[in-house]
Amino acid sequence: MRDVGRVARAVSYGGGVARALITNDDGIDSPGLWALAAAARDAGLEVVVAAPHLDSSGVGTSVLSVRDGARTEVHARELPGLPGVEAWAVEGHPAYIVHVAGRGWLDPVPDVVLSGINVGANVGHAVLHSGTVGAALTAARHGWRGLAVSLETAWPPPEQLHWDTAVAVLAPVLTGLLAAPAGTVLSLNVPDRPAAALRELREARLARFGIVQVCVAHRIEENGGGGLHATVGELEDPPEPGTDVALLAAGHPTLTELTPLRERPGVLERLALGG
Repeated sequence: MRDVGRVARAVSYGGGVARALITNDDGIDSPGLWALAAAARDAGLEVVVAAPHLDSSGVGTSVLSVRDGARTEVHARELPGLPGVEAWAVEGHPAYIVHVAGRGWLDPVPDVVLSGINVGANVGHAVLHSGTVGAALTAARHGWRGLAVSLETAWPPPEQLHWDTAVAVLAPVLTGLLAAPAGTVLSLNVPDRPAAALRELREARLARFGIVQVCVAHRIEENGGGGLHATVGELEDPPEPGTDVALLAAGHPTLTELTPLRERPGVLERLALGG
């Protein structure tokens, strides 16, 4: 990762080293988080880890935290294989962690937010709901670079996952991200297989949905109560060629640049509301 280290030293002004905030939505105890933090440290970045104290999957860009008045609990942690790395378990969602990092908590603030490595792919327009991707998008709001890293797995996931494969694919992507303009947001998905079994990295369009389809039924119970019951199944139609879902199924790691939220000018004219 020599090239990553060179770019990391060039990113921060004043000759400093690029500072990376490592977070996720699987929680502080996820081995994927530890692998991502170790990869960033080994690449020469200055690393601080701050992740939810519990699993926070599916929260998107929520900035919810567990509050006692204006106070949100944070807990200092020592992470396996990361001696001396500052690490915090935060009673809040991933985007909350990124947001408060730029609102006075961390000094200096990060240059880049690395989110993951998520257990399960984050693909298609369903990335809107991902806490992993939400953290990377929130980084752009502060003018930082953001990268969401996810490992496509079977479900339920096996006990041993190929974190090393994701780290190997990550290295050149991280070099490119650090050299990209501030505010760049990328989403990287890597198949859970040995590195030797991967095909080449491909740019991917977002599929219309994700990998699975969720169906919800409202069931009324005998006592008059009821609930919403969700079932998950595979998509019936084959994925469209060139999308992240199709390329992952073919063994390709995929990279997609995401556009942070922004306005679209001209609404009065399009809706014929102009004077």
